[in-house]
Amino acid sequence: MLAALRLLFFGWCIVAMASPTFAADADHGKDIAMRWCATCHLVERGQRSATDQAPPFEYLARTPDFNANKLAFLLLQPHPSMPSVSLKRAEVADMADYILSLK
Repeated sequence: MLAALRLLFFGWCIVAMASPTFAADADHGKDIAMRWCATCHLVERGQRSATDQAPPFEYLARTPDFNANKLAFLLLQPHPSMPSVSLKRAEVADMADYILSLK
């Protein structure tokens, strides 16, 4: 029985390693950012209107160790003028990938 469990576990590990990894979609992230963030943040190069109270996405991209986890943490801390944004983990990863593309 123990040998069968070890074999099953080994097989599961092989399948897990061989499965494709999750890849973030920067284009989808840009769409999300334009919908939720562009009224306050400078989301893309050449954007003309935004508030001076919100950091531009290019600034966030240059922040040391910026990644999807850091973005998720930032989104969990509501700001007085920031709307409540409820995004799925994949959407946060997509938006982080878009932001990093602005480096």
